[in-house]
Order: sequence, then structure tokens, then C-alpha cells
Amino acid sequence: MGKNPGNLWKSECKFVAGASSIAQIPDSFCLNEIAFVGRSNVGKSSLLNSLVEQNCARVSKQPGRTQQINFFSLANKIMLVDLPGYGYAAVSKQTRQVWDNLILHYLTTRKNLKRVFLLIDVRRGIKDNDLEVIQLLDSIGLVYQFVLTKIDKVKNYQEVSESIREVATSHPSAYPEIICTSSEKGTGISFLKSEIIELC
Repeated sequence: MGKNPGNLWKSECKFVAGASSIAQIPDSFCLNEIAFVGRSNVGKSSLLNSLVEQNCARVSKQPGRTQQINFFSLANKIMLVDLPGYGYAAVSKQTRQVWDNLILHYLTTRKNLKRVFLLIDVRRGIKDNDLEVIQLLDSIGLVYQFVLTKIDKVKNYQEVSESIREVATSHPSAYPEIICTSSEKGTGISFLKSEIIELC
């Protein structure tokens, strides 16, 4: 394939652009894009930082801190896209609608978007607003892959993984392989990296 995974993950991850409104979303880059989406406080920023081994995404214990779409270029080989978390109740209905519209526009218009990693907190499982995202991705035929986060927090994550695998088999756009991760322990990060390498 001519790809050197070691060099890619040792490269600088650069913040390229941020968009808090549809008008601010930049035109498509020449790089393939990988998007990360999930409920607020699912551990998205921690996962991104573990992947690139740098503190590029802001981590906060307060849900809803990612309030815009953030674009990060990794070694000028691939664009990592951090989408705002959804389902955060402690903001106004109007603000949630702005975030939802922003995510929807990005997912439905981005030509270079190759895969969406849909993060699920292993302690929470799939919730109604996760199902809404799943239905959207199915409807537009965009390939997505489930990533379980925070598996170090529970003992039965394999059971949750199996239940989500069953969900994946019934959805046409879902990638069948479930990735189980812990940003704190580093579990599953290498496997996620290998999946991303294939999409460069």
C-alpha cells in the first residue's frame, strides 16, 4: 500500500479550521476525511488525543464543550474531523438545533468523507439520539463504524459489544467490526489506528 503507519502517527496533528455555523464550514480539502461523532461526554476528545498522541482536541469534564466542527490535518495525509457532541440537555433547545443542523449539513454534503466513527459510551449503550444518527447515516448511505469508549469502566464490555454488533448487522451502512477502546488504558487504540490507515 506504500503506507507507513509509524510515520503517520508520529507526525504533527494540526488544527486547520473550526466551524460553528454552516457558512463557516470550509470547502472540501484534497484529503480524505474521517469524522468522529457521539453523545456529549462520550470521550471523543480524549480518544482523538490518544490516537494522535498529542493534545490537539480540548478535553473537559463538562459535557458540550465541543461547540463547533474542528478539522485536524494529520501529516497532510488525512483529515480528522471532530463533530459537536449531541444530546447535551443543559443547553437551550435553539442551541441544540444549531448543533444538529451543523452536523446534518456536514454529514450530507461532504464528498471526501470516507467513514464516520460513531462513539458509544459502554456504560450507556445505544440511546434514542444515537439511533437517530444511525438512521440518518443509513439513509444517506454513509459508512459508519461503532467505537465503544471507556471500556475500562465496566467488566462486561464484551456483552455490550456483542449487542451492538447485532445492531450493526441490521443496518446497511454499519461496518460490521466493533472497536472497543479505553483512552485511559490505551486499549483498542492501535486497532483504530489501523482502520484509519486503510482510509488514507
